[in-house]
Amino acid sequence: MDQTFTIDDEEIDGIPVVSASGEIDVATAPPLRDRLQALSSSGKPTVVVNLLGVTFLDSTALGVLVGALKRCRETGGDLPLVIDEPRILRVFEITGLTGVFSIFGSVKAAVQSVRCT
Repeated sequence: MDQTFTIDDEEIDGIPVVSASGEIDVATAPPLRDRLQALSSSGKPTVVVNLLGVTFLDSTALGVLVGALKRCRETGGDLPLVIDEPRILRVFEITGLTGVFSIFGSVKAAVQSVRCT
């Protein structure tokens, strides 16, 4: 299985969506952090993070996501996550982050939730 880390972004209905795939760890988390910071700095208070293609994440990745969530909320936004892989979702459950993040099973559902708020 190819574990190459990639990040792509697009706008769906005016909402930025950052899609990551592969493994997010201490070596690959910095580009994700930089991309999320750039969007936040450009006046985008809410960013959907699509983790459907993520096969592994470590505590560094969780730190990046928590930091990005904090920045988004400081500007009145949010950082909904898209996760459907049980192993990835389990990491969020174990760490108690399912109570911190809004988590959706599809990008469409995440974008729709943002548009309704």
